[in-house]
Amino acid sequence: MSPAIAMPLFRPDFRPDIELLSPARDADIGIEAINHGADAVYIGGPAFGARASAGNSVGDIERLVKHAHRFGSRIFVTLNTILRDDELAPAREMVRQVYEAGADALIVQDMGLLELDLPPIDLHASTQTDIRTPEKARFLQDAGFSQIVLARELTLPQIQAVAAQVDRATLEFFVHGALCVAYSGQCFVSHAQTGRSANRGDCSQACRLPYTVTDPQGRVIAHEQHVLSMKDNNQSANLAALVDAGIRSFKIEGRYKDMGYVKNITAHYRKLLDELFEARPELHASSAGRATFTFTPDPDRNFNRGSTDYFVNGRQEDIGAFDTPKHAGLPVGWVTKIGADYVDMKLYEGVDPLNNNDALTFNTLQKDLVGMPIDTAQLLNEGKRLWRVVPKEPLSTYPGLRPDVVISRNRDMGWVRLLEKKSADRRIGVWLRLDDTPQGLALTLTDETGVTARAEVDLPKKEAARDAAKGEAALREHLGKLGATIFTAHETVLATRKPWFVPPGVLNALRREAVEQLEAARLAAHVRLPRQPEVQPPTPYPEDTLTYLANVYNAKARDFYARHGVKVIGAAYESHEALGEASLMITKHCVRFSMSLCPKQAKGVTGVQGTVRAEPLTIQNGDEVLTLKFDCKPCEMHVVGRMKKNVLNQAVREEKASLAAGVPMQFYRARPSTTPPRPCTPP
Repeated sequence: MSPAIAMPLFRPDFRPDIELLSPARDADIGIEAINHGADAVYIGGPAFGARASAGNSVGDIERLVKHAHRFGSRIFVTLNTILRDDELAPAREMVRQVYEAGADALIVQDMGLLELDLPPIDLHASTQTDIRTPEKARFLQDAGFSQIVLARELTLPQIQAVAAQVDRATLEFFVHGALCVAYSGQCFVSHAQTGRSANRGDCSQACRLPYTVTDPQGRVIAHEQHVLSMKDNNQSANLAALVDAGIRSFKIEGRYKDMGYVKNITAHYRKLLDELFEARPELHASSAGRATFTFTPDPDRNFNRGSTDYFVNGRQEDIGAFDTPKHAGLPVGWVTKIGADYVDMKLYEGVDPLNNNDALTFNTLQKDLVGMPIDTAQLLNEGKRLWRVVPKEPLSTYPGLRPDVVISRNRDMGWVRLLEKKSADRRIGVWLRLDDTPQGLALTLTDETGVTARAEVDLPKKEAARDAAKGEAALREHLGKLGATIFTAHETVLATRKPWFVPPGVLNALRREAVEQLEAARLAAHVRLPRQPEVQPPTPYPEDTLTYLANVYNAKARDFYARHGVKVIGAAYESHEALGEASLMITKHCVRFSMSLCPKQAKGVTGVQGTVRAEPLTIQNGDEVLTLKFDCKPCEMHVVGRMKKNVLNQAVREEKASLAAGVPMQFYRARPSTTPPRPCTPP
């Protein structure tokens, strides 16, 4: 036997080639992500993850780890919020627990954690650390991060520039899912308006609200438009280009998403990456096994706001979901008749049948998206594709519904039921070899990563099969029965002197023992990457002055930056020291550009050049008013506002309550105070 095997996957110095990184709200979803081809899964721990309601017990993480390691896949635990000083000790204890549970890496935002005595767990720099420049990426690598998540806003040339400066850390990039309009870690609108901090995993999603936009003269430019709401990220067409630019970990957004989403989107990118590997043999997955599916992956069938590849190929005009942040679904047909309590429809050619409990949508003449859940769906004429649906609500609740209106479907119960079943099978290829031993037989299994296991059985008396051909076929048949395992046979070599007659029960027991030994050997061979050592002496931070934008919320984070040469260190916005007007959001998205009001767009246009200026705009939702200011040199927009008085008052109440309870809240203040901050009205 001479299988073509590269060096084993699990060597300690191994860095993944191409990694598909999937989200998991819970362990069960994480297990299905692995089954559908994920090379790694990121999941929230018991606390301090950037999704407030997506925590998981240590026991569940351990269960997920054991399943992932069977395939050489890895589990990353998110600890990507900023922490108060009084939260550092519980966070350190949580890190110890998830490390002992077998987690492979920790995704971190708060630099204070690097000043703690943590177990030797691998560290990844979260997208919340706002990595936009080669200098920032190089610094984080030198500080001890082995994997860094680049900002979603980077273009291919900018990614290449980062890759040229980073020689030890893996570059990770979001390829699918919801887009935060702000640079990650640079949005404080939620905290300023509600006290719910996006940097602490509790964003109120003000960016998805409708706003009225006015110019300095008070003229309305847009009325009730979702001008800060982005379409969803989809880099399906750019995977090869991203590989060439230096990306090695392809990340799917969605730790709040359901099982069906994770199955479908993981399978979609698994297929695309496998096709890329076939075309480019020098590339390979970072884990073992091949996933097959019982369905055809289709990202358009999950919740989405339309798709964009954002800034990867440069600034695009159509990146916003300005009409609605909701999921319209896929067009299925149009209305032919409206009855007293029913709607008749004709479906487009090739559309899947309607189902009871499907959800339909349509747009009114005012472009408002209206949802219309189905109670019952009845086929009227199969040849003509005519259907009758009875909505769950009276037709009077759908005033915009009319004949000829196009109907879409954003919940297909047939698709939902398909993904509720077992929908993937992931198998690791093995070579089997049967040999004689002085006492009987030995079965050796070697998997596609080079891990080997051997089992033996005693046979007091060997008898040759009466029919050699049938005997050989029987041996191959019983040895190759791997259907209930995670393995599939590539080749079975019979290296015995003769095709012996062996009772099926003996062969089955020998095979089962060999499989058990191989599974154990694979788990034993899995090596967690060690913590990358920090460069000594410490690399200076690229800047010597930090404002609230650096999110320094505890004294240990302050010590980290001071140790790296920063001289002036502002406190996090959550420390409530930036009480005047401040940039509550910094974003690459430009409302002026999206509305064709950008001075650069007007450049060279006769009669327009020079008349369009990047003057501030105002956006308003209810009582909330924010100012948009435009920094044209880096081509960025700042959303400017003040912290609300009730947020400050609530902070004071919470601090007093913690003092009264004997567990005072402690956090970094650039202007130290021995008493809780007093509420004030911004000037």
